[in-house]
Amino acid sequence: MLDGWRALQSAEFAAVGVNQDDGWVFTDGDDDPIHPHSLAQAFARIVRHADVPVIRFHDLRHTHGSLLIKEGVPVKVVSERLGHADIAFTIQTYQHLLPGMQADAARTYQRLATPVPPADADTVERRWNHRRKTA
Repeated sequence: MLDGWRALQSAEFAAVGVNQDDGWVFTDGDDDPIHPHSLAQAFARIVRHADVPVIRFHDLRHTHGSLLIKEGVPVKVVSERLGHADIAFTIQTYQHLLPGMQADAARTYQRLATPVPPADADTVERRWNHRRKTA
């Protein structure tokens, strides 16, 4: 999505002759960065009019990380996406999600460790009994 935004932005700036050397993602018509407060206000207006839970613009990043971890994306991948220098920081930041994940892991292991009888266990049992009688 950001690549598409960048392409649109570049085309608009090229059409009006604005040099885009700074590489800002969100800019005004003169290629100056948009003030963060303005961006936060625009986001708040969008959230207010949408049928979504109200969060601050700043919370989007944390929400992104939380949702990925809760869906089982490896913490190493989430750490890289968030730009954390150390996976330990990511684990410390999102440790509040781990207790529920521990219970999920325990249920998954229990499912994997529980032996599953063969589909036709009755047939196998009859064959074994037959062999013992004739031997």
